[in-house]
Amino acid sequence: MVIEMSEFFLILYKGIASILVLFCFTKLMGRKQVSQLNMFDYIIGITIGSIASEMTMAKNINFLEGTLGIGIYAIAAYIISEITMKSIQARRFIIGTPCILMENGKILETSLKEAKIDINDLLQEARNSGYFDISQIEYAIMEANGKISFLPKSKYAPLTPNDMKMKPPRSSVCTNLVMDGNIMKEHLEYIGKDEKWLRTRLKKEGYENLDNILLVICNNKEKLTIFEKNRTKKEEKPFE
Repeated sequence: MVIEMSEFFLILYKGIASILVLFCFTKLMGRKQVSQLNMFDYIIGITIGSIASEMTMAKNINFLEGTLGIGIYAIAAYIISEITMKSIQARRFIIGTPCILMENGKILETSLKEAKIDINDLLQEARNSGYFDISQIEYAIMEANGKISFLPKSKYAPLTPNDMKMKPPRSSVCTNLVMDGNIMKEHLEYIGKDEKWLRTRLKKEGYENLDNILLVICNNKEKLTIFEKNRTKKEEKPFE
């Protein structure tokens, strides 16, 4: 069926408007909505998405009514979030509590049934976390959002500098100075440098301009790491 131009522009308008509405309400609900979701957040998320889809495509749904529906769920999510932050009991009831699946290297079958997973699911999650031998695991805990955390037995845990009596230099966050060929002036000011300093350093590395630069990061010792843009792939001879 061919869509008339008027209907096309109406769908386009409603689609763009619904995206803006979702963006605003997502900002209201907080970043938790776009991170690992618990059961309540998941329900709210798919419901809001369903409403946004319907209000975009369905002709019999008023846009303002759809926005009101999204607003009700978004405000409910915000209120629930505030309640769960202030009340441990409410947090446990709404979001849930962690469940121990393995303890002292032993699998707890009753906990697996309570979490509604089987041994294959546990083994798969263990492999995803890098444990192909489940006997190396001391504890396995299912978090409220459904993710399983593993604690290896002491003899299988990776060595740390502390174990080896070493004192490594303090870690620091690298600063992005160039992204997609654009100089991040605010980031330069943050580390106490200017554009002239950056261009001088890049020139020493053989970069006269930013045309071929995708990303430049700087650590706390002012060491630059430069990533070039992908070059055009050269023609290669076929395999003989």
